[in-house]
Amino acid sequence: MLMVCSLGVGLVTPANAAGTTQVSGSGTYATTGSECDTPPAGFADYPGLILTGDLEGCLYTDVVTSKDLGAPSGIYIETGRELVVASLNGGPVGTFTTTYKFESKWAPDVSTGVEVKGRCQHPITVGSGTGGFTGATGRLNFKDEVTTGTYFYRGHIALG
Repeated sequence: MLMVCSLGVGLVTPANAAGTTQVSGSGTYATTGSECDTPPAGFADYPGLILTGDLEGCLYTDVVTSKDLGAPSGIYIETGRELVVASLNGGPVGTFTTTYKFESKWAPDVSTGVEVKGRCQHPITVGSGTGGFTGATGRLNFKDEVTTGTYFYRGHIALG
């Protein structure tokens, strides 16, 4: 099963005077020996995702629910929570958690491992930020690039 989705490249611009920052970048699954290869307890349902771009660090996943509608629709839906350990634009490292909803289409179903398309939404859990993400609010959206296994993200984060 695949969980992550992405969208975007890497420019950062203020979204408004209140300090919201637009973010974008990409993620790829960690391999043995990489900085994200050991998920923390409670967030080990997928390998760590290495984030690059405006967020530099790791994303770890805890699947809470999943629903496979099977063939012929190929629809698979998943919800859960994630832990992000990263820095924003080279700032101090911190953490925040998200809740997420992943929606995808598979050919013919999720058990085949052939994803046709996928996307997910990740609102930041209010009050979850630490370090460089203390007081963080916002949202990340991911879109899966199924041919390369890259997950592009974009969204917005406000600190404080």
